[in-house]
Amino acid sequence: MTASHDNAVTTDAHGGAHGSIRTYLVVAAILVVVTTLEVFTYFLPYLAVGQPMHWLLLPVLSCMAFFKFWLVVSFYMHLHYDAPFYTRIFYIPLSVALAMTIVVMLLTATMKSRLFW
Repeated sequence: MTASHDNAVTTDAHGGAHGSIRTYLVVAAILVVVTTLEVFTYFLPYLAVGQPMHWLLLPVLSCMAFFKFWLVVSFYMHLHYDAPFYTRIFYIPLSVALAMTIVVMLLTATMKSRLFW
């Protein structure tokens, strides 16, 4: 492996770019912090079921999970360093799947409230 000028990106023998060890450690630290926030968010009393703001729990946890997914895919799967074409190839279907998941969750919640209440 050879280091680049700014020591932030290294390339392997096949020409693929990778982040430096420092980059991976920073991303790992961010993942630890966000995971800790997720755990603490789950146990917040004002987000518990039956409380006025309980509806915020799922969107908040989902946003944090999506952020962690983005970090892992971008840095540990080296998508951050790939060509923009490959990034689009990955993120376009991902956004469609995310939109479909949200729609199904909203429809299920709406139909459940109409069918069983």
